[in-house]
Amino acid sequence: MAPAPSPDPKLSDAEVATLLAQLRRKEGSWVDWGQTCQALQKSGLTPQQIFEATGFEPIHQNQISVATQVYDSMVAAGVDEAVRSHFQQRGSDSLYELRVLSQTDRVKVARLILRQGLTSEQVKEVVKPVKEFSYRQDPPAGFSDDPGDAVAYHYWNLARQQSDLQARSRLIAQALRFVHSDQARRLIESLLSDFTVVKAQTAPSLPVFRLENETELPRIIPVAGPLPLGVEDLKAVPVTLAEEPFGLVSFSGTGAWVAVPGWQVILQAEDPVALLAGFNQLPNVSADTPQETVLVIIDRRQRGWDGQAYFAADQDGQVVIRWFAETPTVKLLGRLILVVRPKRILDDSYTKELWQIEE
Repeated sequence: MAPAPSPDPKLSDAEVATLLAQLRRKEGSWVDWGQTCQALQKSGLTPQQIFEATGFEPIHQNQISVATQVYDSMVAAGVDEAVRSHFQQRGSDSLYELRVLSQTDRVKVARLILRQGLTSEQVKEVVKPVKEFSYRQDPPAGFSDDPGDAVAYHYWNLARQQSDLQARSRLIAQALRFVHSDQARRLIESLLSDFTVVKAQTAPSLPVFRLENETELPRIIPVAGPLPLGVEDLKAVPVTLAEEPFGLVSFSGTGAWVAVPGWQVILQAEDPVALLAGFNQLPNVSADTPQETVLVIIDRRQRGWDGQAYFAADQDGQVVIRWFAETPTVKLLGRLILVVRPKRILDDSYTKELWQIEE
């Protein structure tokens, strides 16, 4: 076993050793294990070192540590005793799936899990509908804000779009399993006699452009001012160091600049702002698409909803990129006008050899 780093002052060597022994013997509940893993990592031990000393694999450490945080947030929110007692003994894999939900929704979904007897795989299926439901300021007509209705709405919506009667029936059955309110139940049951197919709204393609040429990668140069110019003014100009992959230039203040070619969509933007994101953080991106950092350009002046566009929206104080099939109830911050993928450079040294460029 690799030597452990010096522990945090809050834990002595003896305390670290005691915690490792308790974890190795699996003393207490999974909540205790998660808290122990967190304490050990804060003391300087790596997940690999904990694994070698206890047998808890790093992936398991991460799961129970995150699940413990979810559990603690539910307890802090005042979850009822039956739910608290149940999850104190089991269900860490289910609570791990709730990490993307708000504190309030975690409590509601935890009750739903207990009420429906859901497995962790089934929990994974319901979390996304609940998360999407939370984007709404008010529930859709006929549905309440109960997570059961949120999941039922998801299946009800899918059933309305399905022409295959067998598939439609399965979706209706799923909706009826989760539905909570009587009015929502009646809406779902009406699909048993109403076979009208509602055309699904198709998300538009993201406006993606990949940089291909060196001329499309302009360099940002700071301007000191016009002549006559004092020496101190010249010295005051900060050194600009471009950061890959888009030539982002930072400075010691609270902002940065990035050079974007003057394409028509950029020239027409009235108040463009750039964001950096992982491609997998954007909606409607295929799971098998190679992941990379992309530049997302938002025009803050364009805040009117359009079903053929993506928008930056305010979700609980956080900026999210989403497509809205219908008029959203959340605040729109700007329209996504362009997603720029970085230039592929197969051989970085090639562009640095002057004789090669001249050839």
